[in-house]
Amino acid sequence: MSVYVHPDLEPVLAGLPERSMFGDIPRAREGMRRAMSTRAPYDDPRLSIEDAVATPAPGADGSGVPVRIYRPAGAAGALPAVLFFHGGGFVLGDLDSGDRNCAHMCVETGAVVIAVDYRLAPEHPCPAALTDAWTALHWTSARAAELGVDPGRIALSGHSAGACLAAGLTLRARDEGGPAIAFQQLLLPALDDRADGGSRAEIDDPRLLNGASVAQIWEMYLGSGSVEAPVYAIPARAKDLSGLPPAYVQVAGADPLRDEGLAYARRLVDHQVGVELHFVPGAFHLFEDWAPATELARSTVAHWTRALRDALGGSGK
Repeated sequence: MSVYVHPDLEPVLAGLPERSMFGDIPRAREGMRRAMSTRAPYDDPRLSIEDAVATPAPGADGSGVPVRIYRPAGAAGALPAVLFFHGGGFVLGDLDSGDRNCAHMCVETGAVVIAVDYRLAPEHPCPAALTDAWTALHWTSARAAELGVDPGRIALSGHSAGACLAAGLTLRARDEGGPAIAFQQLLLPALDDRADGGSRAEIDDPRLLNGASVAQIWEMYLGSGSVEAPVYAIPARAKDLSGLPPAYVQVAGADPLRDEGLAYARRLVDHQVGVELHFVPGAFHLFEDWAPATELARSTVAHWTRALRDALGGSGK
């Protein structure tokens, strides 16, 4: 890989093994579970955590979706809410993998954070994850009073594949008159199944998410037997981005998803959508998880946390 790598991340990159990130899915899932189990449990008196099941509205498609609810301790009144969708290339991850991000988000923004345990490919190809995301959104809106949530201040946030779900859900809510979305936060988003060169070809390091890995996850997510994926599964293919809520888009310089994130942000601007673009030079995909103690990771997390807090008018801490 000949692209610039930030000095904070050079020693981290040097210690990563070459691997086929999605070559053995059961092994990769178990590896992620082990990595998450080594983290200290998030024990903070400033929040409470409970698990629940989001159920679809009567007559709607889908089944119950596991969710995890993070609530600021002692908070009163209707709070803003954030639906969070974890990353993992549509095939990895669960509620535990996003646990620390969601707890941090809750404490720092003062919002109720609802993590969504959507179904994973390849066992459950598109539109399963989108259906689960839609169920969680409607459930949150319908039970706003019970959850202590202000239905006018619901944001969607996601990392990587989770950002794709957030963007697609935002489009669908606009088109189908779904619950109002106040803000969309797309962190290192996967948005386009088309391999058009650029950063996809440029980022080829076998130690990291690279162009070949990205092609693989789209194949598993979209499914080989699908006739045509809905546009909400591939937000970059949407022709009209007007009328969408304000967005925060984070991209990284050494990420194969870099160019599609930049292109989507530009298209949002062209369609008169308010966008804050945060470019992290020299960072690779999900660097905040690989190197959370670095100043680069800490400052990046602080940046998107501030943007979310400001967008929702939360108090935090």
